[in-house]
Amino acid sequence: MTMVLVVEDEFGIAELLDAVLTEEGYQVVTAMNGRDGLELLARERPELILSGYMMPVMDGATLLARIKAEPALQAIPVVMMSSMPEAAVAERCVGVCCFPAQAVQAVRSHGPC
Repeated sequence: MTMVLVVEDEFGIAELLDAVLTEEGYQVVTAMNGRDGLELLARERPELILSGYMMPVMDGATLLARIKAEPALQAIPVVMMSSMPEAAVAERCVGVCCFPAQAVQAVRSHGPC
């Protein structure tokens, strides 16, 4: 079963993503912030990470930088989720696989982000 890590501090969003992805047959693990996400990555190897951008303790941009700096993790694609304009988030998120609109398009075409 394909594992997805959801890193999101908004409980309702995390719960919704968990429910939808589980219904589609994915195994979902969740973390409430970037630090908790890194702790999960020390023992789990998801095939995809969905991360919020603005979170307490460690934000999504910092999490992404830590993932990309770790050779064992840097190949895992990361989708960055934010209510902020994509351009504002993109300048701090170098190495992100894609943003939600691109992810939806990739899923519809069955291709990578």
